[in-house]
Amino acid sequence: MGGSILVVEDEAAIRDLLAANLQRAGYRVMTAGDVPQAEALVRDSRPDLVLLDWVLPGVPGLTFARRLRSDQRTKDISIVLLSARAEEQDKVTALESGADDYVTKPFSPRELLARIKAVMRRRAPQLADDVVEIAGLRIDPAAHTVSAGDKPIDLWTTELRLLHYFMTHPGRVFSRARLLDEVWGEHVFVEERTVDVHIRRLRQALAPTGHDKLIETVRGTGYRFKPDGLQAVPVAQPGAQPQPSA
Repeated sequence: MGGSILVVEDEAAIRDLLAANLQRAGYRVMTAGDVPQAEALVRDSRPDLVLLDWVLPGVPGLTFARRLRSDQRTKDISIVLLSARAEEQDKVTALESGADDYVTKPFSPRELLARIKAVMRRRAPQLADDVVEIAGLRIDPAAHTVSAGDKPIDLWTTELRLLHYFMTHPGRVFSRARLLDEVWGEHVFVEERTVDVHIRRLRQALAPTGHDKLIETVRGTGYRFKPDGLQAVPVAQPGAQPQPSA
């Protein structure tokens, strides 16, 4: 499902080439020539991944990686470090500084794209195109389809993104503000109650197959996708009489 990548590289030719390859692969790309520029972009629009050169003018790439990891707002951003240094200790230092992967120059565009996709799949599964299936509910983000068994479920784009985010983070409770950031984007200015409207639409679409029970309202907090939510749903037996409530 794409994602946004910040390329931090001081050599303009390499920076432009990386940006072009990433854009062709379907990513939204921002670029910076040094750490101060990169920090300004991160403040304005938090990327999903930073592709970071080790050697930069002024502040080194490793220092920026440590800053990202130490900040609560940016600690979950994926980091792929680029460097001509190929010694094992250099790779260890990079990984210990917070990088998710280390790619040695020179590298092929195909290898780099594969490594980026792998990192995003590990750290941010909602950005991957892998099919996800939970409790009989199946979502294929690449094909933009949702189904339960052999029954297709029609969803609008926002509801599909919302469901995909829930299914790639099962069991976790998310506030409305967090869902707005992750599904709509940090700089989309809509009211938090907008989330409730889309949750209601999503539940309505899932109701015919009973999968609306997977989305739980957590009072005073937000919402949670419960993988075992269907287990608690009573199934009426033929001829059984409804039991009075206590």
